[in-house]
Amino acid sequence: MKSMDQVRYGIIGYGKIGSQHVKKILEGKVPSLKLTAIADTDPQRLAAAREALGDSVRYFSSAGALISSGAAEAVHICTPHYLHPSLAILALNAGLHTLVEKPAGVYTRQVKEMNRVAKAHPELRFAMDFNQRTDPVFIQARNMVKAGELGDIVHTHWLITNWYRSQSYYDQGGWRATWKGEGGGVLLNQNPHNLDMWQWIVGMPSRIRAQAYYGRHRNIEVEDDVIAMAEFPNGAIGTYITTVIDAPGTNRLEIDGTLGRMVVENGKIHVDKLEMPEPEFNATWTKGLGKPKMEGLDIKPEGEYTSHPGIMENFCQSILNGTPLYADGLEGINGLEISNAIHLSDWTGGGWVDLPVDEELFCKLLSEKCGGKLPE
Repeated sequence: MKSMDQVRYGIIGYGKIGSQHVKKILEGKVPSLKLTAIADTDPQRLAAAREALGDSVRYFSSAGALISSGAAEAVHICTPHYLHPSLAILALNAGLHTLVEKPAGVYTRQVKEMNRVAKAHPELRFAMDFNQRTDPVFIQARNMVKAGELGDIVHTHWLITNWYRSQSYYDQGGWRATWKGEGGGVLLNQNPHNLDMWQWIVGMPSRIRAQAYYGRHRNIEVEDDVIAMAEFPNGAIGTYITTVIDAPGTNRLEIDGTLGRMVVENGKIHVDKLEMPEPEFNATWTKGLGKPKMEGLDIKPEGEYTSHPGIMENFCQSILNGTPLYADGLEGINGLEISNAIHLSDWTGGGWVDLPVDEELFCKLLSEKCGGKLPE
């Protein structure tokens, strides 16, 4: 633990998300953070950072230069996905606290190596920027599920189709929506937050089967439409559907258990609580048609959704005061495991894929899509 008031903080990657973080920092949304360094390999982006920040920070043309400079004691990695693990490893081995943007990486093999290095440095804070873990709605949903208020989970369904992206979004070019640049489409770009929330609330599935469509609705290489089915260790069944083409789209998470149902939608939680457990009703009901009586409840969670600034502030408070992290970096592999399983199922004919995935097979098939070699 430290006694200083602020953490000297460097941002690696001044693209869309890195510049958004800087904007929030300048607005005073992260009081425990003192921005001291920016790194980017693109001279134009570095010039844009200098225009926004002036001489208040140091500027570096590479991540390695920032990491070795002593200008920061913590870094936030905001680069393209493939680089997340390698840069995190570089930072952790240099003794820097490290916050990583989503996803943790593109394939689990590289993320496992990142996690191995993080475990070797317990003195450092290692976190993921899973900003939806600051949302009181999801926090309340998770707490209720973990407390057993729905009983044993039977079904869980997430329809997450409000990630609309137009063709012009993709026409901006760059590394997005390519196998070699991004490693995937809607699963790797938009959905890491939701996949993290899914497993955070209901736990990890044991196997996945899926169908994905590549460039079906947009002129891109990667998936823009996905439907997946999951089985969980307790026998529960789940579905996960996502796309970038529905407007306005839907964001509805439904969790059904032996004691009732929870629906999370439009920033609200609705629960239908059964008068008696469904298995007990089924075992005792003798009148043919019928179902358990239930009571509907609307739950209004307390608190503020602080999003990315909340994650950064929590990260800094963990460095300063030992505050527990909202999203431990070691947990970043979980949602990626699901994402890799969805891809692998589709690539191998849509059959069941056990978790954890076959890393060598996944990397072999992904490398073929990248022209024969995986980006590092």
